[in-house]
Amino acid sequence: MPHQWQGKWIIDPEFADYQPLAVFHKENEAREAAYHPAHLRNRHMLVRKTFVLEHQPLQAMLRITADDYYKLYINGQFVGQGPAQGYPFHYNYNAWDVASHLQTGVNVIAVHVYYQGHINRSYNSGDLRQGMIAELYVNRELFLLSDSSWKYQIAKHYGNGEMVGYETQYLEHIDQRLAEPQWQTIDYDDGHWAGAAEKQGVDYKLVAQQTPPVSVYEHAPEQVMELNKGHYLIDFGMELTGQFTLKACGLEGQQLEIRYGEELLENQQAVRYDMRCNCLYKETWILSGREEWFEPFEYKAFRYVEVIGPPEALLPTSFKAIVRHYPLDPQASSFRSTDVMLNQIWDICKRGVQLCAQESFVDCPSREKGQYLGDNTIMGHTHMYISGDLRLFKKAIYDFARSSVICPGLMAVAPGNFMQEIADFSLQWPQQVLLYYEHSGDLSFLREMYPYAENVLAYFHKYRRSDGLLESVQEKWNLVDWPENLRDGYDFPLTRPVSDGCHNVINAFYYGCLAAVQKMKDVLGISYSDELPALRKAFIDAFYRQETGLFVDAVHSAHHSLHANILPHYVGLAPNEAKPAFVAMVRSKRMSCGVYMSYFLLKALAACGETDLLYELMTCSDERSWVNMINEGATACFEAWGKEQKWNTSLCHGWASSPIPLLIEEIIGIKPAAPGWSEVAFDPRLPETMPDFKLEFRTMREVIRVEYKNGELSFEQK
Repeated sequence: MPHQWQGKWIIDPEFADYQPLAVFHKENEAREAAYHPAHLRNRHMLVRKTFVLEHQPLQAMLRITADDYYKLYINGQFVGQGPAQGYPFHYNYNAWDVASHLQTGVNVIAVHVYYQGHINRSYNSGDLRQGMIAELYVNRELFLLSDSSWKYQIAKHYGNGEMVGYETQYLEHIDQRLAEPQWQTIDYDDGHWAGAAEKQGVDYKLVAQQTPPVSVYEHAPEQVMELNKGHYLIDFGMELTGQFTLKACGLEGQQLEIRYGEELLENQQAVRYDMRCNCLYKETWILSGREEWFEPFEYKAFRYVEVIGPPEALLPTSFKAIVRHYPLDPQASSFRSTDVMLNQIWDICKRGVQLCAQESFVDCPSREKGQYLGDNTIMGHTHMYISGDLRLFKKAIYDFARSSVICPGLMAVAPGNFMQEIADFSLQWPQQVLLYYEHSGDLSFLREMYPYAENVLAYFHKYRRSDGLLESVQEKWNLVDWPENLRDGYDFPLTRPVSDGCHNVINAFYYGCLAAVQKMKDVLGISYSDELPALRKAFIDAFYRQETGLFVDAVHSAHHSLHANILPHYVGLAPNEAKPAFVAMVRSKRMSCGVYMSYFLLKALAACGETDLLYELMTCSDERSWVNMINEGATACFEAWGKEQKWNTSLCHGWASSPIPLLIEEIIGIKPAAPGWSEVAFDPRLPETMPDFKLEFRTMREVIRVEYKNGELSFEQK
C-alpha cells in the first residue's frame, strides 16, 4: 500500500507563485517554449531542522525526496543522496536508516537541495518543480515532518558558471567567502535563516525507490606530480565519476584554478580540460581565509585533475576524489585469463558500465548523462552479468514504459523532460523485457509490461504497407547507426524526418519487435495469429538478392551495407543460404560499423555459428576494435572505436561493453535455459586460440564458475 505522507512539500519561496510548466510533447511538435525565469535556474537551497531526542533511538528511519536532487546530512555527517530520476507521476523517494547518526539531545537534519532548471538529459528539470519533503520516524512512530518551521537559505557560493555538455551541468566557480561554513552541523546558528514555504496542491505521486542509492566513497590519487610551485597534476589511474576535493587555507580572495579531463595533452604535462566530448571542465575556487574543503555538488567524468593556486595555501595530501555510481560488489563477477589483452578488454567494458550506471543507466557520464533506450540493450545485458543485480535494468525498462504517456511508441530518453524519439530504439524495448524475464523469471513483471509492448507494435502499425513492411517512419529518428560515418554507406536518406520509402534496418528491428511480443504471448498463454512468416517473406522479397546472397539497404537500392545484413541474421530473418555470403562480407569488411552496432554484429555471427570469427573480431587489433581503445589509453570503454573516430567522443560509454555478454553466452556458452536461471545451458564454443581462463559470476539463484586450463574445461554452479 502506498505510503500516506503527512509531511509538507517545502520550497524556496521564490517558486511559490509558479505552477509547473507543461514540458511533455512529441519531439517534432511545433510549440512555443514555456517561460522559465532565468534567476530560478542553477538554484542551490540549503535546508535545516533542529530537534531534540530524549533517548538514543533503537530505530529511526527518514523518508525523503527532492526535486531535482538532494544531499542529506545528519549532525554534520553525510548520509546519502538521491533520488533516482522519475516522472512527477512516479517520483522516487528514499528511506534511510538513520539511527546510528542520531544522538540523545540536540540533532539537526541538513539537506542540500539542487534545482538545475534546464531541460536536458541529466535531470527531470526545467518545469519549475522544486523543493523537498521529509518524514522522520523514531521507534516506528512519526516524530518529525517537513513544514514551514524548517529553515532555508539560498547558497550563493556556487556562482553562475558556464554550462557544459548538452546543457548538462553548470560549472561551479565556488566563492568560499559567500559560503555558510559548517551549515550542516548542530552548532551552526541558523537564526538569520527564513522559514521554508509550503507548496500547496503538489501533483507528485511519490513511490518508494526500488533501487539502492548510489554508492559514494573516497578514491586516492595514484600519482601526484608538482609541475611548478603551486601547480599540481593528479592522476587517479582510471576513469572516475564523481567530484574532486581538496583542503586549502589561504588569504581571503586568493584563487585556485581546477581543471579536469579524461586524458592529458600531448606533452603529458597538462590536462585536456577542453574535452573532446564537448565539456570544458575548468573551475575556480576563491578562498575565504579559513581552512576549508572544496566541495562541488555536481559530478563529472575524469581521470586527471590539474590544480593551480598559491603554493602556501595548498595541502596536496588532501587531494582525493569522491566517487559515485550504482553500487557494484567487486566480488559479483570476475574474469582472468592468460591473455593480458583479453583481461583488459573485460576490464574496460566492466568499468565503462559501472560508471555509466548511476541512479539510472547513462549513455555517458559527461556530455549527456541521460538514459537512452537503445544503449540499454547492451548496458542492461552487461550489467546483469557484472553485478548479479537486476534492479537497475528493471527500473530502466519501467522508465521507458512510463514514457508511453508522451508517445505509445516510447521515447528515446527517459525518465525526464528531454523529448527525443528514435524508432530503432523503441523497437528494441520488447526484446529488453524478454531479456530481463529470461534472467529474472519474473512472470508478473512480464505480464505488466506486455500491454506496453502491444502498444509499441500498434504505434508502428500505422506505417505498414500492404505487405506488412514499414515505410516512411517519419515521426521518429531512423538512426541505423551512430556516428553517421560508420553506417557503411547505408543507401537511404536518413534525414530528420526520414525520407519517404522503405528501408532495411527499421524493418529488421520491427520483425524482432514482433517476434518478441509473440514470444511474450507464448509465455503468458495468450492466443494469437502468427504474423512472422508473412512478414519474413515480405522482408526477403523486398531486400534479399539471391544472386549475391546479401540484403540491400532499401527497396530501390542495389547497395549491400554491413548493417543491412547484420540485423536479418540477428533477428532470424535470413535464409540459411545467406550465411556464407554474410560471413564472407564480415571477413572482408570487419567491423565497418559503430560500437553500438557491434553488439548486433557479434550476436549475428553467433547465430550463424561463427564463434571463431566472433572471437577474432572481439580480440583483434584493427583500427575499429577494443584493443585500439586500450592502445589509446582506455580504462573504460569508449563511445567510438578510437578517440578521433567521432567528433565528440566520450571516453566512457557503456554501449561499447558487448564483449562481456558475448564472451559469457556465445563463446563460453552459458545462458539461462529456463527463466530465472532455474536451469542453466552450458554449450561452450571455445575457439582454438582461446587462452586459459577463470570466469565467475552471480545470478539471482547461484554462483557460476568456469575454468579452462590446458585444454580441460570445468563447470560449477552452486
